[in-house]
Amino acid sequence: LVSIENIQKTVADYFKIRVGDLLSKKRTRSIARPRQIGMALAKELTNHSLPEIGDAFGGRDHTTVLHGCRRIASLRESDKRVDDDYLNLLRTLTG
Repeated sequence: LVSIENIQKTVADYFKIRVGDLLSKKRTRSIARPRQIGMALAKELTNHSLPEIGDAFGGRDHTTVLHGCRRIASLRESDKRVDDDYLNLLRTLTG
């Protein structure tokens, strides 16, 4: 199993942002999208609950995590770049 910390570091490196940005209150797309991808990866690759994932991503509510996961699932179908990013990160984390 992968740790949430490892997911956060990998996502931050991949998108060239800081882990602190993922945990921040910033809602610009350049930060929010990687954060949502990180939360979706945490849901898929860890046994943590949605509240635990939300806590790890800057004290967010479990409904925020759920929204992020659904948003990424939907974007992966409509936006090839989001799907590519997700799969690249998935491979890096599980490789």
